[in-house]
Amino acid sequence: MPPSTRRKVVTTPRKIPRQARSRSTVATILDAAARVLVKEGFERATTNRVAEAAGVSVGSLYQYFPSKEALVAALIARHVDDMRALVADGLARVRALPLALAVRTLVEILIAAHAVDPALHRVLMEQVPRTGRLGKLADFEHELHRLVVEGLEGRRPELRKQDLDLAAFLATAAVEAATHAAVLYQPERLRDPAFLDEVTDLVVRYLGRDS
Repeated sequence: MPPSTRRKVVTTPRKIPRQARSRSTVATILDAAARVLVKEGFERATTNRVAEAAGVSVGSLYQYFPSKEALVAALIARHVDDMRALVADGLARVRALPLALAVRTLVEILIAAHAVDPALHRVLMEQVPRTGRLGKLADFEHELHRLVVEGLEGRRPELRKQDLDLAAFLATAAVEAATHAAVLYQPERLRDPAFLDEVTDLVVRYLGRDS
């Protein structure tokens, strides 16, 4: 199809729910969209299927979401916001802990977040380019990087790395790469304590001083 005639997919919500009832309806629709995406895959999923799974009319769904791409975009946004809250809370809780225990706690948080529904996580990550949500993910990565650098700054005596900007980038990239590889290819590892142990050991050995 020529670019001039290609349908432009709208991924922004039609309206933002303000009242508790409408927020509940949107949450129900998004939960249903998640179930349908996991069961059917993106190509087979339709707004009709989502509306049926949510127990609402298609008209009600379209009040908020103009397309299935908009549903996926909203799910990605919700997922990123949940991850941001988990990481921020985790970093606040581990400030006073020794390096090894702090790293283990944060790695455990990230793995647990991805283990909730790895099939859905896989679908969402595959659709990020389609929905134009690369920017939201990039914002989250930048915020995560900043928070990790701040966390490392107060631990300099425990660290063998002095370039904290680079150390934070490589440490978080290692955790994310291992976790995403598990989500995509070996999701059973997300619930394996040995996986948590090894990822923690990898990061601690990279960051920490030799005992």
